[in-house]
Amino acid sequence: MNNSKDYPLVSIVSINYDHPEVTCAMLESMRKVTYPNFELIIVDNASPNDDPAIIKKNYPEIIFIQSEKNLGFPGGNDLGIREAKGKYILLLNNDTEVTPGFLEPLVAKMESDEQIGIVSPKLKFYHTPNMIQYAGVSPINLLTIRSNGIGFNKPDNGQFDTDTIQAYAHGAAMMVKREVIEKVGLMADIYFLYYEELDWCSRIRDSGYKIWYVHNSVVYHKESVSTGKLSPFRTFYMNRARLIYLRRHVKGLQLLMAVAFQIFASCPKNTLFYLIKGDFKNLQAYIKAFIWIFINWFNPKIHENPKL
Repeated sequence: MNNSKDYPLVSIVSINYDHPEVTCAMLESMRKVTYPNFELIIVDNASPNDDPAIIKKNYPEIIFIQSEKNLGFPGGNDLGIREAKGKYILLLNNDTEVTPGFLEPLVAKMESDEQIGIVSPKLKFYHTPNMIQYAGVSPINLLTIRSNGIGFNKPDNGQFDTDTIQAYAHGAAMMVKREVIEKVGLMADIYFLYYEELDWCSRIRDSGYKIWYVHNSVVYHKESVSTGKLSPFRTFYMNRARLIYLRRHVKGLQLLMAVAFQIFASCPKNTLFYLIKGDFKNLQAYIKAFIWIFINWFNPKIHENPKL
């Protein structure tokens, strides 16, 4: 990680939560990166089971931050961002592995236009490396509070080999300009998990900045190492986050329509799904998310945005 006047400093922030060997694999891939001016900041989010000491021992070049409590994805990243010195800050999931030249196209895109606030690379699934995870994403439907991934689970045949303006970046790998964070604020830590990067992108886009997908920067994503798939933990935080996003970003008549959709369409459909499967743990987690938003509907903390 040699410094160079010709390359703006990139601060790479990544969260570790148990599974330190996963973070080490990501850091090992970072040692092959060709961009000459970056710093690595690893935040351990109070791992409850696995000692993260091996990370700093094996990779002494990193800045290692040990959080006293689990701050969630946004809170942990915010902690790392506050330590970052770069002109650009790249949030990178620890369950990724990067290609050697992935940083140069991201920085070049940022440098090409002052109105660009965020860029994301092409994300591909690590275990099926020709399958795309992210080549962009559609705008969130303000009734369902869902969006559709562009290129998701499609083979990479070069059909997404053009940079495009997008509604949102991808939280697994997103580079943000420091001056944008100074203006808009950090990620909203009320989310804890999920939708925080969509919320951040919405706020940044609403402030007049552009979001780009950069096709010739490639990152491989292992996905869901810490939270698991279809777990009650994931069910609660995913649905809670969706409802928080609704509360923060949908207004007026659209808000009434969105709430009605959630109560009379989405909730009965998902409840029936869990009942048919006999999955009472996930059903309980799903209902718990609705109870949380009902209790906190007028909580001012829902609308807070931490400052840099």
